[in-house]
Amino acid sequence: MTTEADITAWLATQQEAMTALLREMVDIDSGSYNKPGIDAVGAVIRRFLESHGLTVETIAQQRHGDCLRASIPGQQAGNAGGAIMLMGHRDTVFPDGEAERRPFAIRDGIAYGPGVADMKAGLTMNCFILAAFAKFGGAPAPLVGLFTGDEEIGSPEGRAVIEAEARRARVVFNSEPGRVSGNVVTGRKGGVFMQFRITGKAAHSGGNFAEGISAIEELARKVQAIHALTDLDRGITLNVGLVSGGQSVNTVAPWAEGQIDLRYVEPADKDDIMARINAIIERSYVPGTQAQLTVRGEFLPLTQTPAARKLFELYVSAAAASGFRTDGEFTGGCADSGFTAGVGTPTICAVGPVGGKAHTPEEFLRIDTLVPRAQACARAILRLDGTSL
Repeated sequence: MTTEADITAWLATQQEAMTALLREMVDIDSGSYNKPGIDAVGAVIRRFLESHGLTVETIAQQRHGDCLRASIPGQQAGNAGGAIMLMGHRDTVFPDGEAERRPFAIRDGIAYGPGVADMKAGLTMNCFILAAFAKFGGAPAPLVGLFTGDEEIGSPEGRAVIEAEARRARVVFNSEPGRVSGNVVTGRKGGVFMQFRITGKAAHSGGNFAEGISAIEELARKVQAIHALTDLDRGITLNVGLVSGGQSVNTVAPWAEGQIDLRYVEPADKDDIMARINAIIERSYVPGTQAQLTVRGEFLPLTQTPAARKLFELYVSAAAASGFRTDGEFTGGCADSGFTAGVGTPTICAVGPVGGKAHTPEEFLRIDTLVPRAQACARAILRLDGTSL
């Protein structure tokens, strides 16, 4: 048998083991600000990988989950420099206690639970691909599995690790969930997450109303102005998704704050929109208020370069050999793949198992896609030397 046949045949026997590893990870709370939980998921991954003979390095992070870097030396020289990088994040968007309220469950071949698709199934897949190459060899270049911990909030700490690793990489496979259509992702929007805080002046809303300066009124006016920047034809959206403020119902609000989500397609549009947002924040619609804007996280857009197109075509061929058809699609969601593409490394995203309704209680994963998606990614890795990548 060839190495490709050995690896894909072994993966075909691993669905039950994949499901068990996935269950263990899903049943651990790992929201982006829960560093102990994210690191607990990392401990599960480390234990699995080390049991299969891989070396796992910890890249400590102060505020969020540590990054884990697993590696396998290449078996061949390859026709291009750099490692083959498998990437995924361990954090989810869900609050503490969600894993206990909604533990991992399978109904009619569909798995449910917090982060089951986004993206603990992709982490599971990457673990088994790495284990397969550790067992059978054959990688045309060194393999690196990078497991980060803060993607859902823009990778404020993980970005530097991701970009450094990507600069040394030959290609990147990001195992975000495959689309419900079965497609992979070849393009994503960029995004900026911001927070603005407004200061007003408190006053009794009955006895001294005129002495107050309402930060909440100022926030309302700014929200309207910010939302008006949305331009659907250009793929630009603005959403103030969280607001808070005030002291009591009978007090003119002395403070208020909001959080802004900006999405864009063209990199040149970001600077234009950011300048307009800053102008809105600097303007006082309610005289006497002051406001400050803070950028909390940022994603770069994923665009398909000619080299990334070749990687996509290689994956499509590998998928066909693994028994399924796939195509590329664009999504408004952001991901760490924008950072790897941003440093010039050919990148393909959403090669993970197929799922949907991410970030909601209805999030789901098709169990029957665990094995074929792992086989397709392994085949694409093995066939890299037949390309100019």
